[in-house]
Amino acid sequence: MNRPEKKAFLSNPVLRGVHHTARPTWKLEETVHFYRDMLGLPLVHAISARGWGPADHADFLHFFFDSGNDSTIAFFYYIGTERPEKLIPTEHYQDRATHTAWLVSNAGELAEWRARVEQAGIPLRYQVRHEVIESIYFADPNGYPIEITYQTRPFDLKDKGDATRTIEAAIELERASRDGQPFDSIEPVWQRKGQYLNEARQATVASVFVLDVPEFSALIDAANATDGYTATRVNDGYIRIDGAPGITFERKALGFKPAVWYGALTGGLVGSIERFDADKLVINPAVQS
Repeated sequence: MNRPEKKAFLSNPVLRGVHHTARPTWKLEETVHFYRDMLGLPLVHAISARGWGPADHADFLHFFFDSGNDSTIAFFYYIGTERPEKLIPTEHYQDRATHTAWLVSNAGELAEWRARVEQAGIPLRYQVRHEVIESIYFADPNGYPIEITYQTRPFDLKDKGDATRTIEAAIELERASRDGQPFDSIEPVWQRKGQYLNEARQATVASVFVLDVPEFSALIDAANATDGYTATRVNDGYIRIDGAPGITFERKALGFKPAVWYGALTGGLVGSIERFDADKLVINPAVQS
């Protein structure tokens, strides 16, 4: 199996934030009206040019709106062209993955932006809290998704370590999938993280590893209040919840919003998932006692 080689670099340059994101538009007037007049973002720069490079490259306008903190959002308007069908956004979740997310400072500022969007007559898709951010979502005239969000707490070393373990587990599974081993759900990622964190313990009970951060504290509180469950602090900022013969949690009893609930096992698990839907989580031990 070929794996990318790690290279030694001569320097470690740093980035200073996002200067701009850019997308094409075939609706010049509507795009300017939406960003400048409805959202109130100043139009700060425009390039008008003959086509760059290939002979079939259309003449264009490339224009920028100030989106705060020295960042801009930019568009290309290709003069005299039609939008290819493959570039028309759909309602499929994979299309919505490509989006612009702007940061505000707190819940009050997010509420102000929601009011601005609604007063401008822009259809609001939804407002949702997911782990460390809360956001509103809507779309621009081209159908491009826009998000405005505030972060409820800063990322810390626990988050960094957990992210590394998550991605490394997933990369290992992705590599194995190239050799024919199935990788078609999130459960094996959680199980692989759980194996690493569980070390040499005998897996005769179900265990969930919960990162000790505010958004998952309800799981820890529930474990401490439930007979047969134990919550133990382990390395790297995790709390291990053990349950025999298994673990069961109910979303509404914990007060979880769905977007946070579906990430409740992100720290890892030992055992197998019997049920995990919008209402209930049931985990069985990997080895029956």
